Amino acid sequence: MSKLLTFAAAAFLISTTAFAQSVGEKTGVNSTLGISPTTADFVKEVAMSDMTEIAAAKIGQERGNAEEKAFSTQMIADHTKTSAELKSMVPTEAKVAIPSALDNSSQSKIDKLKTAKPDDFSSEFDSMQVSAHKDAVSLFERYAKGGEDAKLKDWASKTLPALKHHLEMAQNLGKKK
Repeated sequence: MSKLLTFAAAAFLISTTAFAQSVGEKTGVNSTLGISPTTADFVKEVAMSDMTEIAAAKIGQERGNAEEKAFSTQMIADHTKTSAELKSMVPTEAKVAIPSALDNSSQSKIDKLKTAKPDDFSSEFDSMQVSAHKDAVSLFERYAKGGEDAKLKDWASKTLPALKHHLEMAQNLGKKK
């Protein structure tokens, strides 16, 4: 009986830890604490980030100023590339479903860009890009340091310089006035 209780307690603790990591990634707690995401969370977050970036960049190409349009063109190219790379690298044993549509949070960000008044668009777009790329850099740094899948860890490390460059570009949007 004591072995059964010990096993049950261990199973509970393991499931609670896995759940906490998953919830923590969605809430930003893991980022604040510097905790590496699980492979499943990393894949889902990267896929969602790429889809959101591409959708935002398409709006940026339509509504942005010349600098935002150029930035948007590069974001579409780069995030389309990382999406394709991610899909080819997802470990089959991880049983991770790559999202095919934006979640509610991401969709609301896109809707906000779509409905922004012309005078407010640049401010909304530029701040969204800075925030999104800060989050992406954090996600990739944490997975590169402590991720579970060696191929994805290596890819995260190799992708980081481009993401840091994107962040720098986003931070400079609107500064050349």
